[in-house]
Amino acid sequence: MYHSIVKKLAIQSFENLNRGDYEAVLKNVSPSIVHTFSGNHALGGTRHSIAAMREWFGRLYRLSPSLAFQIRNVAVSGWPWNTTVAVEWIDRARPADGSDYVNEGVHIIKMRWGKVVYLHAYLDTQLTIAMCGRLAAHGISEALAPPIED
Repeated sequence: MYHSIVKKLAIQSFENLNRGDYEAVLKNVSPSIVHTFSGNHALGGTRHSIAAMREWFGRLYRLSPSLAFQIRNVAVSGWPWNTTVAVEWIDRARPADGSDYVNEGVHIIKMRWGKVVYLHAYLDTQLTIAMCGRLAAHGISEALAPPIED
């Protein structure tokens, strides 16, 4: 029963992201978060606070305003004090330069007592780096900004 509830919450979080409502997602994040997005690019790096995650999500949606996830699989293990969630997805976006962007990956999420304490996105970073390069070539300087980290 517990795993079913967590799976529904994970799917709901991605549905919120599909609407651009990252504030709803941040409500379930612990102040002691570790949020990592793989790669050395404007969206890469590791954050350790909700404020930095909010700034990162802002950048994500400025660079890819129509970002949408298609969930392929969700796996949940553990108990309320130590839960691991793996979400396999395909994402699609029409970045600010009008090109198409498609990537696939997995989020590994660790939760304690209903709050996300760890989130690592694993994906094809070369596709993200290429997207940032195209955006920069179209005059969007934020695509070449250093990662948001704290």
